[in-house]
Amino acid sequence: MRIDGVSYRTIWLASDGIGVEIIDQTRLPHDFVVLTLRSLADAETAIRDMWVRGAPLIGAAAAYGMALATREDATDAGLAAAYARLHATRPTAINLKWALDEMIAALSPLPVADRIAAAYARAAEICDEDAAMNSALGDNGCRIIADLWAKKQAAGGERINLLTHCNAGWLATVDWGTALAPVYKAFNAGIPIHVWVDETRPRNQGASLTARELNWHGVPHTVIADNTGGHLMQHGLVDLVIVGTDRTTRNGDVCNKIGTYLKALAAKDNNVPFYVGLPSPTIDWTVADGVKEIPIEQRSAREQTHIFGKTEAGTVTEVQVTPDGSPAVNYGFDVTPARLITGLITERGVCPASPEELKALFPERG
Repeated sequence: MRIDGVSYRTIWLASDGIGVEIIDQTRLPHDFVVLTLRSLADAETAIRDMWVRGAPLIGAAAAYGMALATREDATDAGLAAAYARLHATRPTAINLKWALDEMIAALSPLPVADRIAAAYARAAEICDEDAAMNSALGDNGCRIIADLWAKKQAAGGERINLLTHCNAGWLATVDWGTALAPVYKAFNAGIPIHVWVDETRPRNQGASLTARELNWHGVPHTVIADNTGGHLMQHGLVDLVIVGTDRTTRNGDVCNKIGTYLKALAAKDNNVPFYVGLPSPTIDWTVADGVKEIPIEQRSAREQTHIFGKTEAGTVTEVQVTPDGSPAVNYGFDVTPARLITGLITERGVCPASPEELKALFPERG
């Protein structure tokens, strides 16, 4: 994607061929800062403290974290220790474990002396594969939007109104995004599309990240409070919802940013199509019941009680929004059952959220 005319991915190899550069997403939307990761500890911190975030990007960062770890200790014991440290950073997104498993599979059979080069090569491949999968996912989702637009245009409509939750754009992946990849493809194809952007408390990834990248790309959008979506659906102002996912079960349940479940309930009640964009590494084939089996990350209560923003003087600062002494709890994700989902948009096509349909798209996992 492009920022001020310059093409970027969210993660790339530094010019010295050793460090790994990332966009510090905790500084957006007000500051664009590139950081260089130079050690396993740097990668661990970047994932845990959400300098990088979004399931596919977490996986890519973990892959490069393993590459950095081989420079410190490429033995079997070193790989195992690096795996454990990176795996512990974020418990919900399955792409993290998937990428770590891919790295171990690529490195374990090799002599220790060959592992550094192989680690960097496999991490780069994982990044390229993610970008390709999300581009294909975007093409498949764009067809859904195009079909809806053809019907709405024939009825005299002026634009497609799409609602999304959290950030599942290119900032959450290596490139293109998951939920927003169809939006970018549709916009680039000339379809008039407008995006309702949930602010997504408590970290405000919608207001700070989704709005920022839509603004960069020139896509019309409006930021709304998290509780506005149901009202918009009741009044016919939402044509479809597309969200991302951090883990999808083999039965089609979807775990995504907290508040997604409520959007799905509102969409169901108002007959609004509810889609989920997901590259296949986000599917956890070992889990059936998302509500019972997916671990839900609980993050610091400070994310709930405090908020970052820019003052009128232009200073970015943090302020407390709750009374002194009021406790808070901060669940990072919730699970939307398959019965509420219209379809899953993958790189191989679109299918209903069911075990049979998922297996039909990915027969090698059956």
